[in-house]
Amino acid sequence: MTDPYRVMVVDDSAVIRGLLTRFLEADPAISVVASVSNGQMALDKLDRTDVEIVVLDIEMPVMDGMTALPLILKKKPGIQVLMASTLTRKNAEVSLRALSLGAADYVPKPSSTSEIHSADVFKNELTAKVKALAEAGRGGRGHAPRPATAGPAPAKKSRLVPCALISLRRQPVQRPDLIAIGSSTGGPQALFKVLSDLGGSVPQPILITQHMPPTFTALLAGHISKASNAPCREAKDGDSIRPGHIYLAPGDYHMIAERGESGNVLRLTQTERENFCRPAVDAMLRSLVPLYGPRLLVIILTGMGSDGCKGAQAVVTAGGSVIAQDEETSIVWGMPGAVTTAGVCSAVLPLLDIAPHVRKLVMRSAA
Repeated sequence: MTDPYRVMVVDDSAVIRGLLTRFLEADPAISVVASVSNGQMALDKLDRTDVEIVVLDIEMPVMDGMTALPLILKKKPGIQVLMASTLTRKNAEVSLRALSLGAADYVPKPSSTSEIHSADVFKNELTAKVKALAEAGRGGRGHAPRPATAGPAPAKKSRLVPCALISLRRQPVQRPDLIAIGSSTGGPQALFKVLSDLGGSVPQPILITQHMPPTFTALLAGHISKASNAPCREAKDGDSIRPGHIYLAPGDYHMIAERGESGNVLRLTQTERENFCRPAVDAMLRSLVPLYGPRLLVIILTGMGSDGCKGAQAVVTAGGSVIAQDEETSIVWGMPGAVTTAGVCSAVLPLLDIAPHVRKLVMRSAA
């Protein structure tokens, strides 16, 4: 039997630490090996305890989470840090900043102990993310380029899927009329990189479904707009899909497209979750197929689970194209791994190569 994943919980509330520990240890694959009340204690504990995952609160006395984060990453390169914060605008902004400093992901923490007691969704999300990040860490995967303060990247180990077993589709690529991007765990960092490298140079509209809760998505849209030098907004029901604009699915709503009287428009729905997600990449892609067909380009970035795989298969059946982020540069190679192993990708690329590849497709096809 595989050794349990070793987790440290860092939160200034003893009650919250106890609940998080109980939730995590309900899964036999997880062992909470340390539980401390501030960032300084977490750093001290790392000297004496073998930890793979840190669940890190933001607001704590002595040393808060944002101060501790780069120190934890420097002390133990390769460790995965999962930020935990309540869904306030301030904490959402801080969590996004934490991702840019090297945190692997975040989990929205209910705002009171009474909410946590009844929050099965939170428990399931927390457990799933801890396991996915720990598995990625053990495989030597999931280490996108970290900032200098985070220390050297860990050595890579064996790949989930050997390169020789990855089958790429050899198909003519038409000039895309729309680019659709799906992402989850590690997605914000990957989105910033791809879209900043594109630098507003792509005239096609871009639709993004990133697994994120409300509050976070509105802030993420602002960050994307600054990074990409292109107008990005959290989508609104009835928005016209305009060239050169970026639209982000809002938290807790599926973003789909349909034909309007004077062009294609976006619709927001709260229909059932797909792949346990809302927004879901599959819902977005499924709606785009009848509108764009072979002129649809899909990019699947880092993320846990397999959301986007069924939609990508429908895109390819209609003649469209799919690009996936490679295993080495993904925080978690779940979503891009699913489309890669399904054999629907025309390219599987390191994060740094995705934007140049997209520009090449657009320029070559437009010629």
